[in-house]
Amino acid sequence: MTEIMVTTEEKSYPIIIADGFQALAQTIIAQKLEGEQLCIITDSNVASLYLEDIKKEVSSVSSEVLEYIFPAGEEHKTLEMISNFYEFFIKNHMNRKSIVVALGGGVCGDMAGFAAATYMRGIRFIQIPTTLLAQVDSSVGGKTGVDFMGSKNMIGAFYQPEFVYINTNTLHSLPKREFSAGMAEVIKYGYIISAPFLSFIRENLEAIMAKDAAIMKQLIGTCCSLKAQVVSADEKESGLREILNFGHTIGHAIETCKNFKLLHGECVGLGMLAAIFIGIQRGELPDTTLEECRFFLKKFDLPIRVMDVSLSEIYDQMFLDKKVKQNKISFVLLNGVGTAYSTNAVSKECIEQAILSVL
Repeated sequence: MTEIMVTTEEKSYPIIIADGFQALAQTIIAQKLEGEQLCIITDSNVASLYLEDIKKEVSSVSSEVLEYIFPAGEEHKTLEMISNFYEFFIKNHMNRKSIVVALGGGVCGDMAGFAAATYMRGIRFIQIPTTLLAQVDSSVGGKTGVDFMGSKNMIGAFYQPEFVYINTNTLHSLPKREFSAGMAEVIKYGYIISAPFLSFIRENLEAIMAKDAAIMKQLIGTCCSLKAQVVSADEKESGLREILNFGHTIGHAIETCKNFKLLHGECVGLGMLAAIFIGIQRGELPDTTLEECRFFLKKFDLPIRVMDVSLSEIYDQMFLDKKVKQNKISFVLLNGVGTAYSTNAVSKECIEQAILSVL
């Protein structure tokens, strides 16, 4: 079992990485959360896989264990679904000492976390991510929220969990496409923070694709450590944390324009290619950077082009993103592999060329 600490101005909490759920009850006790009412929120896909396991592990350390199962899919990441959560909380007499448990991928974690952040002005919650993308990214750092009027994560809150519990064995039940989508976020860390980590990915490609237990534990641990460092330094995304949005500016626009038919990680991969293209156009990166990123994405069967969407649709959608400041689009760009910066000084022509590079 590995423990990584996240420390923010408001609180500190551990990320537990284990190869099973057997340490979950002991973690609840260690965090002084035992004896309370728990509500496990999960989706219709994950419920059949892990809900009973979690209930079994936490029943001995909880006064009551409730469950709420919602339909799987990004299309259900709405305020209407959050309202359903609230109604369930109220009907089951959940109070300020109750604890929400988010069991699932990024959609589940974002929604359960947002419901916890806003119910009774905030109750405690626990993250138990079951997808690679959630384990390396969305479960860590306290971003919660829902989509609204076609815009990704437009309504939300920064709200940190009591702890994050990662069972790496859940990756064995993950469909190949979902695993690959998570790898896009993994690759992102190499480009924005750690060139040596990118080398580690290249050197262990076959082991990663085989989901080798030791390699995956190291890979997930490294991603969590890198994100913990960034979040600890900038919890509310006022500066440094912006670099975690590498690939997300154009990626989010593509995701919305495709009506969420592409997975988040697939769109982030496309967005990374576009951002690297901009870096090359600005003379900040060699052409080989784009070739290398395409190599990694293709290795995990991630798309390097998107079909059935136009340049104008993507460009216009970008202005509805929450990262737009004073009607200027913010980009995270690279000035070398392993170093990133945020800027809104990118011309319309350059943005359009970048979009065309992935069409």
